[in-house]
Amino acid sequence: MSTAAATQHIFLDKQHPAVWRALNGLGLKVREAADAAGIDRKTIELLNVRTSQLNGCAYCLDMHVRDAVEAGESHQRLAVLPAWRETALFTDKERAALALAECITELPDHRARELDEGFARQHLSADEFSVVSWLVITMNAFNRVSVTSHHPVRRDR
Repeated sequence: MSTAAATQHIFLDKQHPAVWRALNGLGLKVREAADAAGIDRKTIELLNVRTSQLNGCAYCLDMHVRDAVEAGESHQRLAVLPAWRETALFTDKERAALALAECITELPDHRARELDEGFARQHLSADEFSVVSWLVITMNAFNRVSVTSHHPVRRDR
């Protein structure tokens, strides 16, 4: 294999478009479930941004920060999102969803998972807990596709 071929990025979504469409289909189904469970778009985008921060996915961060602002999220809350535990700017329900998002993304030890899941269960219904879990699981999959593919972030014009 040549050096050029070894350094050329393979866009997974382009290489296997049917698989990419299936992942997008999952994303749409999860969005429908979130709507049915009453999870608003701002909360969905907070979860997408926080998950993408944890995974270091620049492409998804670029997209979902824009989506969050479009959904009415404040620049202040987005700026402090990595330190959400240190501020009172987030509701108990949002904090529960963020704790669950971090737990699912980072997969900490059993005790830490129990604590975060317990906190989430105090503030989220079973339906909300499930939907938040699916939102985060799906965002993790999108992050991994973009990070592995080296999807570029384009400069604003």
